[in-house]
Amino acid sequence: MAHQRAADFLPISATELKERGWDFVDIVLVTGDAYVDHPSFGVALIGRLLESRGYRVAILAQPRHDSPEDFLRFGRPRLFFGITAGNLDSIVANYSGNGKVRDRDDYSPGGNPYFGEVAEKKLRRRPDRASLLYANLARAACPEVPVVLGGLEASLRRFVHFDYQQQRLRASILTDAKADLLVYGMGERAVLEVAAALAQGRSLAGIAGTCARLTPKELEKLAPGEPLLLPSWREIQAQPALFLEAELAVDRHARACSQRPLLQEQQAAWVLQHGPAAPLSSEELDALYALPFQNRPHPDLGEVPAFRMIKDSITIVRGCCGNCSFCAITRHQGPVVVSRSPDSIVAEAARLAARQDFSGTISDLGGPTANLYATGCASPSPCRRHDCLYPEVCRFFTIDETAFLTLLDRVAGLPGIRHLFISSGLRMELLLKTRRLLERILLAHSPGALKIAPEHTEEKVLRLMHKPGPAVLEDFLALCREIARRHGREARFSPYFISAHPGCGEAEMAALAARLRALGLPVRQFQDFTPTPGTLATAMYVTGLDRETRKPLFVARTILERRRQRQILEERKKESRGDAGRGGLGGALPARGREARAVWKKRGRKG
Repeated sequence: MAHQRAADFLPISATELKERGWDFVDIVLVTGDAYVDHPSFGVALIGRLLESRGYRVAILAQPRHDSPEDFLRFGRPRLFFGITAGNLDSIVANYSGNGKVRDRDDYSPGGNPYFGEVAEKKLRRRPDRASLLYANLARAACPEVPVVLGGLEASLRRFVHFDYQQQRLRASILTDAKADLLVYGMGERAVLEVAAALAQGRSLAGIAGTCARLTPKELEKLAPGEPLLLPSWREIQAQPALFLEAELAVDRHARACSQRPLLQEQQAAWVLQHGPAAPLSSEELDALYALPFQNRPHPDLGEVPAFRMIKDSITIVRGCCGNCSFCAITRHQGPVVVSRSPDSIVAEAARLAARQDFSGTISDLGGPTANLYATGCASPSPCRRHDCLYPEVCRFFTIDETAFLTLLDRVAGLPGIRHLFISSGLRMELLLKTRRLLERILLAHSPGALKIAPEHTEEKVLRLMHKPGPAVLEDFLALCREIARRHGREARFSPYFISAHPGCGEAEMAALAARLRALGLPVRQFQDFTPTPGTLATAMYVTGLDRETRKPLFVARTILERRRQRQILEERKKESRGDAGRGGLGGALPARGREARAVWKKRGRKG
């Protein structure tokens, strides 16, 4: 019975190949996650896309990595091994921001990060720097088969990067792994082109959205002066400040959607990044989500906690134009926001509601930022910044509030749906401009509390985070409380904060706690800043330099320094436990909030 159900999934074993009548596969996708056939899991999304184009695809999920044996499970793939560490960078999956080994992996069956029973608990399911190790094992198993890296880990480690578990700069994962190619970004177009090129016997050179590994001799064949040259591995080792310059250059290049190649010398080879692949259109994104996903883990795996968290959620938007310093979404998903069509989203919601195990509640209509849905750019000329929300919302940034409201109406009105929530993060400065949408979300689509991410409250730290100033939070809280009062309700918030961000010291954390107390805002979620690869905040952490002025700034690096900042928020959290009144209706409005309310009334809103 289990194998009959398994036939609806991409095969994960030799037995399932036989049941399909296959004597070979075209592509083996290797992942550090358990195989969950849901579009929120990158390997499932790429696998289903390749399958839709006629390729035979098998999934090698969480292979043993103490020998190459598992990599021969399906025989020699005809085209290539596609390798990803999974939905998370493997170091983030395996270690906390302070280097503590995690004893849980939500992307593994049962949350167990180890293979086997007690006797084997030293072997983790997801190895450190999984992409690198998997590539070496694939090469050992099938030396003649091309190895293509992809996914978040490879994408963010494609140039010289910082590894916080080792506390050192590392060379590109492409040159370390000696893979044939690296696909960066979301990867659909590039992966299809890679598969087509190999199937037709063509070269992999020049594919948009990929990085190539070049020897010095191969480098000589490039057209002189064409690529943008980044500081090299040796230059950065000699002058660490150049790491920030390199990361800023990559950031500007990515936001400009520039087709100019990037080139960086590593230790013994070069990495050449070709221009990015074009973002998928709304129609292409719709088609992707209409593929025959089973929307559950493979039946041989049992429960996978990460799936439980997203099983009743729907992605409605891709990309982010916020460019927060500490976040890698813009670099990986791209700065161009693409929204799915309402018909596509409603169709997926209807399929979800028809499932026998559906609870009646859609837990989230969202994405990187939920209220970027139906936004766009009205600039008369191509934009090279794609930095739409900082220091304030760009005048060319368009918001279709009615489109989002109509979508909420259509989904909430489907048979079988009792509750519809938005649990993804929301940009407060955009909600201040879409007050009908804010009111609807606050009153009808919040799962108990409105999820917001101020991250900090102090001007100095917010600037380094590349976030608008503190007035946005004050005005937002005031407006939400005013809406709640008019409806006889209480506005509740679930805010998220970051401690120990570069440039933040104990004084700034104390000011944050004091401001939260004055605003009547509770502390619910917070974490220490984690210097993950591919962010400008990590470059500031490494170099100790301000991203704008290049002047030295304080960086909390030691466990003690980070703990002291965290303790300030922990104390505020203790104060705010059970203090719903201060977090909702009971808090006094700050001056800016009263001013915002007065402006609101002048515009004809009911007060």
